[in-house]
Amino acid sequence: MERIASFCVDHNTLVPGMYLSRKDGDVLTWDIRMKTPNKGSYLSPACAHTIEHLFATYARNSKWSEHVIYVGPMGCLTGFYLLTRGLTDAEALALTQESFAWMAEYDGDIPGASAVECGNYLMMDPVAARLECKAMSEVLQKLDADHMRYQENKAPIAKQRKRPKE
Repeated sequence: MERIASFCVDHNTLVPGMYLSRKDGDVLTWDIRMKTPNKGSYLSPACAHTIEHLFATYARNSKWSEHVIYVGPMGCLTGFYLLTRGLTDAEALALTQESFAWMAEYDGDIPGASAVECGNYLMMDPVAARLECKAMSEVLQKLDADHMRYQENKAPIAKQRKRPKE
């Protein structure tokens, strides 16, 4: 099997930010990297779950909602993926900046946090989510749409290693 694109990124060089991860036709996958990989500080599952509910709700209710395909957490708990269609880099960045600024201040009921709407609705941590979103919002405010590629952020594409023969 071929190695998937996200495994070809050298995670040892990634820092918090927003990166274009891949293009599949007209669908763009954005890497919203909140934590430095492999450094021991990760989002807790409850925090990530809370951010997932808030981020998806905000993005799908924003002025860019028709361009949002998916919002979801990375399994490694270092960030989120945002899949869009028809947004410029600047619009995707603005959507993400607005989302994280809103989440950093949000203090209401978590959307979709009921037994009817979610398979693990009790696993929420809104306090941690606010703190993580505030920190990420500060990172996002320093970005500009012309510098959201892995290579430009000192996160080069890793060379694929051949597996040893068994």
